[in-house]
Amino acid sequence: MKSDQNSNTSTGSSSSDEPVFVLIGKFRRPHGIRGEIRMTVLTDFPELISPGQVIYAGERYKAYTIRDIRWHGGDMLVSLKELPDRTAVEIFRNIMVYMKSEDMPELPEGEYFIHQLVGMEVITDQGEKLGILKEILITGANDVYLVESPEGKDLLLPAIEEVVLDINQESGHMLVHIIPGLLDY
Repeated sequence: MKSDQNSNTSTGSSSSDEPVFVLIGKFRRPHGIRGEIRMTVLTDFPELISPGQVIYAGERYKAYTIRDIRWHGGDMLVSLKELPDRTAVEIFRNIMVYMKSEDMPELPEGEYFIHQLVGMEVITDQGEKLGILKEILITGANDVYLVESPEGKDLLLPAIEEVVLDINQESGHMLVHIIPGLLDY
């Protein structure tokens, strides 16, 4: 699975229920006086963030074109064609940054973006409906799926081959195997 490194990566929807926008980063604060803004990158595909690329900022997804980028420490410094100086980018403090999902690359078979998984119905190999995949927690060892049960309880499932048996995007179902001790709560 490709994580996009954030579990809340999709917003908006198209006629096929696919997200229109995918979270790629978060603007932090202006840098210098030339209109650069520090951005924490929240995607596994930072190479997609390049000069000429259109990005969308904030809850209203306002479009901006990247003028230039450069790395600074662990963050990316981004300048936008529409915002020429520090004063203009000041409004972007702590604003989320998106790309259109159609601009994201195709993944190899068996790998998924978070926005493709969240909302799936999770069913055990014994036919029990566990609930809906609500969130994906990115951890050091393996991702953890947060499933909300019909009763409103949160279940944590490790995203490992022994537990996640099948993901069917067309039906919107995830088949899981409950290993001993997993649901002892």
